Amino acid sequence: MLSRLSIQNYAIIDELEIEFSSNLNAITGETGAGKSIIIGALGLILGQRADSSALVNKSKKCVIEGIFLTKGKSDVIAFFKENELDYDDEIVIRREIGTNGKSRAFINDTPVNLSQLQLLSSMLVDLHLQFDTQDVGESIFQREVIDALALNNTLLEEYQAVYKQWQSIKRESEELKLQKLQFEKEADYNRFQFTELDEAGFKENELEDIDAELKLLSNAEGVKDVLAKVSNELSESENPLAQQLKSLLNLLKGYSSFHTELPGLLQRLESAQIELQDIAYDIEKISSQINYDPEKIELLSERLSMGYKLQKKHGVNSTAELIKLHDELNEKLQAVLNIDQSILEKEKESNRLYDSALDIAKKISAKRNKQVKPLEDSVNKLLAQVGMPNAKLKVEVKPADLNVSGADVIQFLFDANKSGQFQPVNKVASGGELSRLMLSIKSLVAASIDLPSLIFDEIDTGISGEAARQVGIIMKGLAATRQVICITHQPQIAGKADAHYFVYKEIINDTVKTNIRQLSPDERITTIAKMLSGEKPTVAALENAREMIMN
Repeated sequence: MLSRLSIQNYAIIDELEIEFSSNLNAITGETGAGKSIIIGALGLILGQRADSSALVNKSKKCVIEGIFLTKGKSDVIAFFKENELDYDDEIVIRREIGTNGKSRAFINDTPVNLSQLQLLSSMLVDLHLQFDTQDVGESIFQREVIDALALNNTLLEEYQAVYKQWQSIKRESEELKLQKLQFEKEADYNRFQFTELDEAGFKENELEDIDAELKLLSNAEGVKDVLAKVSNELSESENPLAQQLKSLLNLLKGYSSFHTELPGLLQRLESAQIELQDIAYDIEKISSQINYDPEKIELLSERLSMGYKLQKKHGVNSTAELIKLHDELNEKLQAVLNIDQSILEKEKESNRLYDSALDIAKKISAKRNKQVKPLEDSVNKLLAQVGMPNAKLKVEVKPADLNVSGADVIQFLFDANKSGQFQPVNKVASGGELSRLMLSIKSLVAASIDLPSLIFDEIDTGISGEAARQVGIIMKGLAATRQVICITHQPQIAGKADAHYFVYKEIINDTVKTNIRQLSPDERITTIAKMLSGEKPTVAALENAREMIMN
């Protein structure tokens, strides 16, 4: 329940604070006094969009704060856990609008976003505004009423989880079918390209290796001549370098004992002489392997030319990229072969999920249909109670294709005058009829939706007299198990309240401000008497007001 509401610098409210009763709270006041301004401020902490025009005094920020007592509601506790917020049975929700027009929201002093605030408020309060009476004609509201009475929440969650899986698998199946069509269009071309690359059969780095080998073969004679000259100088000339080093080595050996550094030098000369002999051997070996081969050059050139053409064709620059393209084309061709199997598996899974969703939807539909007659009887009884004895509500639940809410189309039909001609509610019901119909329906579903607080902003529009008294009785009954806050112009309703608040305007420093105060028992009698007979209530009006409060 909403325990306390404080408002600072909102519209023509400078500062006010209200402590609400846990039962029926009535808010009255003259037209234009600011009753709806208070509801507007309350709407901000319930997640409605902020409007910077609400700041009349631009020098300071607007702050609205509500304290809610939740008594350990399981869904509220789950919300705090999921959003990593500190839970307490007393929840403080605050909304601030800065002087720059920017809005911030807090739950127990922790900043939250608007969607979080809206989700939490939906668990705490049902705020019914004057224009909300149109909701009764909306199919979503009508379905939610039936489901609330049928206690379908758990089944609906189960159904929607399966339904979403089914929709997801259906989309995947359709995407696979589109892929198949695309694959089939591209299959011949991909097969041609794959065959071309497959027949080429390039190995890793083959083109790069061929390019290097061709450069060598094309210069084979020049390379062999140079290698022969170097080899000759090293080991085969009249005075080869390797032999000269050997002679020098022998010459120094006889004197190596005369200087400490000579043995090291001898070792280095010996290593150099051995290295030159090895170099000479390797040069001869390389030279023997190099031969000018025109046929091989031609074969390699053709191979390289084919590789370059394929590189150019496919916009790549290496053998590795050609091999990668070959593998990708192979995967695409394999996908064509495998996609039918994938489609078959998806369709099988889709059918399984559809059957599962349909089975749950049938259970939901059965529970909905069971509520049709009790809902019609209860609402029609309440309509008679609130002054509409000839009005009848008829509920239609018709089969439909599976959708996110089940397999039904639900429609509320209305006949205001026993004409036997039932039409959709939003087409035939007047504003006053819609208000009373909405109240009747909400009084029935209140227990099912388990909302701690119901707030009505002038739901009594268009009624008076006995009908208003009966609306007051219904609200009093609602307030026996939950908090009800009602803005009303009807004395019959205000007289049923456990706490009565009066909204008024006052002039402070030549500025009109809205304020509110809770009325004492005597003030209540006077205020209700004024609502009955005018600014100067008669003795009869005062007595009538006293009787309303006593009863």
